[in-house]
Amino acid sequence: MSFDVSLSVRRGESRIAASFVTGPGATVLFGPSGIGKTSILQMVAGLLKPEAGHVWIAGETLFDAATQVDVPPERRRIGYVFQEARLFPHRRVAANLRYGMRPGAGDWDGVIAMLGIGHLLDRWPRTLSGGEARRVAIGRALLSDPRVLLLDEPLSSLDRARRGDILDALMSVRDRTGIPILMVTHDPDEAERIATAIVRL
Repeated sequence: MSFDVSLSVRRGESRIAASFVTGPGATVLFGPSGIGKTSILQMVAGLLKPEAGHVWIAGETLFDAATQVDVPPERRRIGYVFQEARLFPHRRVAANLRYGMRPGAGDWDGVIAMLGIGHLLDRWPRTLSGGEARRVAIGRALLSDPRVLLLDEPLSSLDRARRGDILDALMSVRDRTGIPILMVTHDPDEAERIATAIVRL
C-alpha cells in the first residue's frame, strides 16, 4: 500500500506544503518543531482541508482539489494517534479499546498481546503511566480496522525507557500487521529506527 500525497495550506503568514510518494512500511515526516508536520498529518486524515493538492492511498482518492473529491474523515478508515493519548476518562481501558471497533473487524487478542496491555484492561485511564496510555491509544487505533495508521509524535513527553518500549511496540505494528504508518517526529534517532522512508521537511 502506498502514500501519494501532495498538499498545501496557508496557516497565518506561512504556507505549509509537502509532496511525497512512498511504499509500504513506516514513512516518517521529519523536521524541526513548528514546521507544519502535524498540519500535514491532519490534512491526510481529513481534519484540516488543504487548499491544493491530493491524497491518494493505495490508488484511492481521499482528497483531490482539482476534482473536488474530499472524503469525510470518518470514511477514510484512518487510525489516528494524537500527541496526547486522548482516552475517555469515564471508560476503563477495555471500553476505550472497544470504542470504534467495527463489527467482525480487529484482532482483539492479537493487538492486546502485541502491545502488552492485557493487564491494563480493567484499569481507569487516570491510573496509567504515560507509556501505558500511549500503548492503549495505539491499540484503540488499530482495533478500528484502519487502512493506515497516523502517529503524531507518539513518543513525546516520555522518558527514555518508556520511549524505547513504545518504539519497540510500533516496530511490531509495522512488521506484523502490514498496516502502513505515517509518523511525525523531530527526533533523528526515532526516525532512523522506525522509518522505511523519511520525508525531510
